Amino acid sequence: MENRRYINLKQARRVLAGMGVELSDRQMRRAAEKDAQGNRKLPFFVDPIEGTLKIEKGALMKIYNDLQVDAERRIRD
Repeated sequence: MENRRYINLKQARRVLAGMGVELSDRQMRRAAEKDAQGNRKLPFFVDPIEGTLKIEKGALMKIYNDLQVDAERRIRD
């Protein structure tokens, strides 16, 4: 079974900063809050025990890596 690590907003911001994506606290909060349709920009969820927003670290990193790969594929020669 895969070992998953769930992180909070502050930790997610540090993970992204380590990848070169510098976001403010406000930007992270906006990515985690629901829009009018109830969707989030990133797959944060409310931890049922702590009641805080969490995201799986690998999923967060995969989202950014997938976006980079997609951008590289779209480069025109």
